[in-house]
Amino acid sequence: MSNKQPLVGNIVISSQIEKMRLLPMNILKNSLSKASVGLIMLASAGIAVGETKSLCVFDMLGSNGPFFAEMKDYKVAALAWGVEFTLKPYTSERVAAEDLKAGICDAVIFTGIRARQFNAFTGSLDAIGSIQNYGLLKSAIGTISSKKAGKLMFNDPYEVAGIFPAGAAYMFVRDRTVDTVGELAGKRIAILDSDSAQTEMVTFVGASPVGATVASMYSKFNNGSVDVTYGPAIMYEAMELYKGLEPNGGVIQFSLAQLTFQIVIHKAKFPENFGQNSRDFALTRFDRLVEVIGSSERKIPQKFWVKIPENDKAKYNEAFRQARIRLREKGIYNGKMLTIMRRLRCREKPQLPECTAADKE
Repeated sequence: MSNKQPLVGNIVISSQIEKMRLLPMNILKNSLSKASVGLIMLASAGIAVGETKSLCVFDMLGSNGPFFAEMKDYKVAALAWGVEFTLKPYTSERVAAEDLKAGICDAVIFTGIRARQFNAFTGSLDAIGSIQNYGLLKSAIGTISSKKAGKLMFNDPYEVAGIFPAGAAYMFVRDRTVDTVGELAGKRIAILDSDSAQTEMVTFVGASPVGATVASMYSKFNNGSVDVTYGPAIMYEAMELYKGLEPNGGVIQFSLAQLTFQIVIHKAKFPENFGQNSRDFALTRFDRLVEVIGSSERKIPQKFWVKIPENDKAKYNEAFRQARIRLREKGIYNGKMLTIMRRLRCREKPQLPECTAADKE
């Protein structure tokens, strides 16, 4: 037997740690961090980890946020794929995107809307009105995360290496009587100034788009600078949206889109098959994250939720569909992704008018 100590990257596992291998795993887990346990297990298996890579994590709450916490588990999992990550928190996804382009970040996780500039196919998963429940979202992510779809994940030099659910996007309105497409006309709606698709949609319904960042759009809502904003339920507490909802506001109980967080990497900097291993792992986290999302949705008081009639939902769906078609023609949404999502919707509800429409996606 060799006397050489196992190497993990530039880390030499000392004889003390060698002895700790003999301890029961429950004791190890109680005495070491997850990362330390992962390193020891990799060393035991003879798996070498390459140089450390930077993973830049966009989370509005920084290192205290939920997605930064999720990436700690991802970091441990990545050790088995030959990569040790250093996590860097970002509260601006624009800056994170620029740092990815500049090579400061080897990998980044941010919203699917922001990821669209790196991969229009996966970036269209967040297309407005395209997916309205978590079951369909899981089917969509599962379909495009398979090995068969691997080529679609790559847009030289970037690869999408994982897609996570971030929650359904709901409209938060300061006046709860504004609950139909027609009543949005003339209203000031906060949108991400980085997303031309949102500008197109807001203009289409006759409203006034007010450009904002992810951070500022909610403060604009709370101080009355805009009449409407949107986002996942987690923003209700995180951004104190109850301030803007009181006394007459509401949350329209209809999903505008299923938001995602996506990991984008510089493919050449990572081992072969890293992207597929990462996508497979992300899919295993789906159900747990949806449970967390559901908890956030339940924290919004019932008094704020505004239910809308089925015929109004149909009007929303048709308005969204027409908007997606226009955005596809303009090259903003990817047609292949739109077709996949239309097929999933029609498999679930074949009676939908869009399933037999002449201009279907």
